[in-house]
Amino acid sequence: MLKLICAIALAGAAAAASAQDYPSHPVKLVVPFPAGAGPDTVARILSQQLHESLGQPFVVENRSGALGALGAAEVARSAPDGYTILITTNTTQAANVALFKKLQYDPAKDFAPIIRLITTSMMLMVRSDFPARNLREFVAHARSAPGGLTAGYGSAGTQVSIAKLKSLGKFSTVDVPYKGVPLAVADTLSGQVSFTFADFAVGLAQIKGGKMKSLGVTSLARTPLAPDIPAIAEELPGFETILWYGLVAPAGTPRNVVNRLHDAVNKSITRPDMKTRLGIMGLDVAPMNPDQFADYIKSEIAKWSREAKEAGIQPE
Repeated sequence: MLKLICAIALAGAAAAASAQDYPSHPVKLVVPFPAGAGPDTVARILSQQLHESLGQPFVVENRSGALGALGAAEVARSAPDGYTILITTNTTQAANVALFKKLQYDPAKDFAPIIRLITTSMMLMVRSDFPARNLREFVAHARSAPGGLTAGYGSAGTQVSIAKLKSLGKFSTVDVPYKGVPLAVADTLSGQVSFTFADFAVGLAQIKGGKMKSLGVTSLARTPLAPDIPAIAEELPGFETILWYGLVAPAGTPRNVVNRLHDAVNKSITRPDMKTRLGIMGLDVAPMNPDQFADYIKSEIAKWSREAKEAGIQPE
């Protein structure tokens, strides 16, 4: 009995020491979407901040494909030591349950939630020469287009938004999957597809450059970031898509390591200058602690499964 007590005490002391020393070498921060996507932009900002606060490089690695499922599965299989973490979204950590018949990971069981980072909405994007000047004209054009419009999507948020838009607008489209939102935006710009939805960080740059225009935002109300762009819900009541990003580690990662990461990230993103920097990209800082985030992920799995079903999306 005495030996068992000593073993437990030694294990606890070792865990405390490992957390105190963490990180002792570079940490891999996996982004399950391509470079230039919203999560990638946030990951690169965080990697710099965490390098400064924790003293080791946080190396961003993009592992895009299958709506983020490839990168998420890789992290789920990684050693639970805090040296491989995932910047996740409502796509990888919730909606993919409803979008794939067989997912290679369990978003609730295979990860240790660290922190929810931000919430955000999106923009309905078309080329600047698209014949519709507003959403009402867009819907009329979509209904009359021979063969239907083509729509590009690179995330669950964009896929569900396209499905909602079709359902409420009563028109059909040919949907084209991409490995990430920036690729769908690029093909919309080139005319390969008719429209897409994009993060503000991606869409605003195209609007300011005069190459594209937005016919609506996915939040229920207009955003102060682009007050001239109406909410889609103004024309199609009930339309709303809100996205979020967060950080998770493989299940079994020591809680004190999770807490150390949470505290460092939370301190960084809640600084006034960081809130401003992220706000310019349409990202609202909305942190949750590990326990809150774990419960939130479970509720989001149920929500996005319901929304995918209501939108008529069949799992692949």
